[in-house]
Amino acid sequence: MPHFYKDKTVAVVGLGRSGLATARALTAGGAQVVAWDDNAEARRDAEARGYRIGPPGDGDPGALILSPGIPLTHPEPHAAAKQARAADIPIIGDIELLYRSCPDARYIGITGTNGKSTTTALLGHILKTCGRRAEVGGNLGTPALDLEPLAHGGSYVLEMSSYQLDLIDTVAFDTAILLNITPDHLDRHGGMAGYIAAKTRIFTDRPDSAVAIVGIDGEECRDIADRLESAGRRVVRLSVHTQISGGVFVAGGALIDDIDGDRKKVLRLADITALPGLHNAQNIAAAYAAARLEGLTPGAIADAVSSFPGLAHRLETVAEHRGIRFVNDSKATNAEAAATALASFDRIYWIAGGREKDGGYAQLTPHLPSVAKAFLIGEAAASLADALDGLAPVERCGTLDSAVQQASTLAMSEGVRGSVVLLSPACASFDQFPNFEKRGEAFATEVRAFLLGSGAETA
Repeated sequence: MPHFYKDKTVAVVGLGRSGLATARALTAGGAQVVAWDDNAEARRDAEARGYRIGPPGDGDPGALILSPGIPLTHPEPHAAAKQARAADIPIIGDIELLYRSCPDARYIGITGTNGKSTTTALLGHILKTCGRRAEVGGNLGTPALDLEPLAHGGSYVLEMSSYQLDLIDTVAFDTAILLNITPDHLDRHGGMAGYIAAKTRIFTDRPDSAVAIVGIDGEECRDIADRLESAGRRVVRLSVHTQISGGVFVAGGALIDDIDGDRKKVLRLADITALPGLHNAQNIAAAYAAARLEGLTPGAIADAVSSFPGLAHRLETVAEHRGIRFVNDSKATNAEAAATALASFDRIYWIAGGREKDGGYAQLTPHLPSVAKAFLIGEAAASLADALDGLAPVERCGTLDSAVQQASTLAMSEGVRGSVVLLSPACASFDQFPNFEKRGEAFATEVRAFLLGSGAETA
């Protein structure tokens, strides 16, 4: 519990899960919390929990704790951020509070446009399976200030979004992982340069013994790795396309460890059925490298990876019938993520669409030969249809339930074993669903209803 604000007023803005966890922790540490959310229902809920509700400037706060969803700089700073800056009040996030509260623990941060949730969960699974004390959360699952306190010998494994990285000040990750960078959330960072700058904050203020783990299959990340190494920092590179010295890479369908310069095969990727595709190979490589740097043996890590069950909404098989899989990849909220999903299968009945993001759909083109037909939903259906014109058969379905019905009917009637009915939207969910989780749950529900209606048994 952060006691350093004891008897001081602290403003907490944004009262979702992380904001409420922050308010609880600060109150338990003796701070006088003034809570605010632009949503009246969220304010009423917080007031019912006993928190004082008021504008962020009330009580001359010593700090503003901003939830990651609240704009700090772009497209327009929230009024609370403007007020705090004008009054020279520090603006930080919950990860900063955790770090100051538990300074003796180890901190492993994972960021990237895609794959960070899977990598975070996988690394946490490896550490716990191998008997290490680890708490896993941040942008994934449990808010930072709801995690158990750790001292020396314990590790926090934290998924870090670009929004959260904008809100750290003194956080120094012992191991910092950058998986990849592709256009995403550009409106919140003022463009690509701002987005890259936010991601690279994961490497700032690190101790001398810290290590940077960087996926180098993209130009931006290669440049970052080179700059870090030129500045004297230890860098372990990852690649799923290139053999690299001193790093971890994929070759011949296997994960290869060359961290110690003694190149060795450590596991066959085909055996890791919960993590299909090259993008998951990168996630495995990153988690493996971090675990090795924590002192675990290759064999122990490989065994732990093999027992990982996977994450919901990330290439999650929700059903299989007559050789056809139904796969929920609702977390694929941009074209880059959807492209990696399309690259993972040979024959796809693809459900895509939602609320369009910046960046277009050009990344999808190399993988469209695998698409038997695309079933388009939501606000982006028209622009997606234009992007796919002449490249893949298209049907506009409007809603997810209609798309599941039509895609499943066609897949079952054509009956090609090994085919996949895939929800991988390449878009945000907010036109029809409150979040990607609800969209993925709806997909699974519709699939099960379809299979029950066709007489299939479902789990």
